Amino acid sequence: MNEENVDGTNGCSKVRTGTQNEAALLALMEKTGYNMVQENGQRKFGGPPPGWEGPPPPRGCEVFVGKIPRDMYEDELVPVFERAGKIYEFRLMMEFSGENRGYAFVMYTTKEEAQLAIRILNNYEIRPGKFIGVCVSLDNCRLFIGAIPKEKKKEEILDEMKKVTEGVVDVIVYPSATDKTKNRGFAFVEYESHRAAAMARRKLIPGTFQLWGHTIQVDWADPEKEVDEETMQRVKVLYVRNLMISTTEETIKAEFNKFKPGAVERVKKLRDYAFVHFFNREDAVAAMSVMNGKCIDGASIEVTLAKPVNKENTWRQHLNGQISPNSENLIVFANKEESHPKTLGKPPTLPARLNGQHSPSPPEIERCTYPFFPGTKLTPISMYSLKSNHFNSAVMHLDYYCNKNNWAPPEYYLYSTTSQDGKVLLVYKIVIPAIANGSQSYFMPDKLCTTLEDAKELAAQFTLLHLDREHNLFSLDLCRRIWRK
Repeated sequence: MNEENVDGTNGCSKVRTGTQNEAALLALMEKTGYNMVQENGQRKFGGPPPGWEGPPPPRGCEVFVGKIPRDMYEDELVPVFERAGKIYEFRLMMEFSGENRGYAFVMYTTKEEAQLAIRILNNYEIRPGKFIGVCVSLDNCRLFIGAIPKEKKKEEILDEMKKVTEGVVDVIVYPSATDKTKNRGFAFVEYESHRAAAMARRKLIPGTFQLWGHTIQVDWADPEKEVDEETMQRVKVLYVRNLMISTTEETIKAEFNKFKPGAVERVKKLRDYAFVHFFNREDAVAAMSVMNGKCIDGASIEVTLAKPVNKENTWRQHLNGQISPNSENLIVFANKEESHPKTLGKPPTLPARLNGQHSPSPPEIERCTYPFFPGTKLTPISMYSLKSNHFNSAVMHLDYYCNKNNWAPPEYYLYSTTSQDGKVLLVYKIVIPAIANGSQSYFMPDKLCTTLEDAKELAAQFTLLHLDREHNLFSLDLCRRIWRK
């Protein structure tokens, strides 16, 4: 273990001296039998633990920990995280000064222990008034490749990516919603390891690399939402993709009811995918095996169990690009689709709170319609008298948030540019008059959209998250390191 050089000039001395800190860490090592080494800006405790045999734990066993007090170290942190299970490795990110950098990664020996840590330690008060954030950490092995010629088949894309990069395992290509013989202009490339994906991204990222004469776009793909097995065992909703645009909800319901009449409760279709809700899980599982690969209106469909979304946390873990108003937030399930091409999951819901001030919270009610009977009594109300869970869009949440904090409404300013292929691209700048003279005079996302609605929604999402950061909540930048470390 490298010796820490701590003196009276850094924050650690406010709590204990360098000698005291070293003694506490040595005592922890002696008590647990774990080794500790500091390298490349991080201090590793364990990895593997004493007596460990075999390979490291699989993906999904690691959690990310944020908002750690800078003068807190393994002797205080490890006992807290041991409550959830056996720690395989604890990695605390360190500054040159000897302070920690405010975040760490904890790998458990099983996925169940990692999930338990998230449940019992997220928002845990680690010191009086100091709350840590805990969420799942995944090494990303998948790249998003955009601007691919739409006539190229999966096999052609796979062969080409294997020629220009190493470690390619698979390519995921989605057919066009309007022409099943073409792809959608992008693909996901799966690599054998995070390192292989990172090396490929480094080679392709400069923006000058071409495939078939086209300059491609390259970025990390947002990872799929991990859902614990216990939750999946309760799912009775099927996710159906690769449908024809013209296929109706009635047709889908009729086709899925063929194997057992009356088994389907309802169907919700958006564009070329749908969610089929069953009354019983057993019927959903049976229908999945029967219907997967079947043809509906000439299209071969793919059927899987839908993955429930954690509405409270999804916005923090997935916001990394364009937000589509066609998202399936109302169904509260996420699966592979291209509402934003970089992600295999659905777009996020919205921030839950802004540190004591009135703020948006995730939608808690499913959007649906009810019959309006003649004679039904109606009462005039103001939208600001409603609760925030009545709003589904970021634009409405931002307006609601400003009103509840006695601020003037947000001001939207529209700008445009033209892409290389001649498309008009749009972006909004948002000014919050009440804070315009503060540290940030306006908010503008770093993504351009092709539709006005998407541009406005994205700008509102971006503004809400930056307001959240200014109020010192769980850092989105740190959360992104879950996949990009």
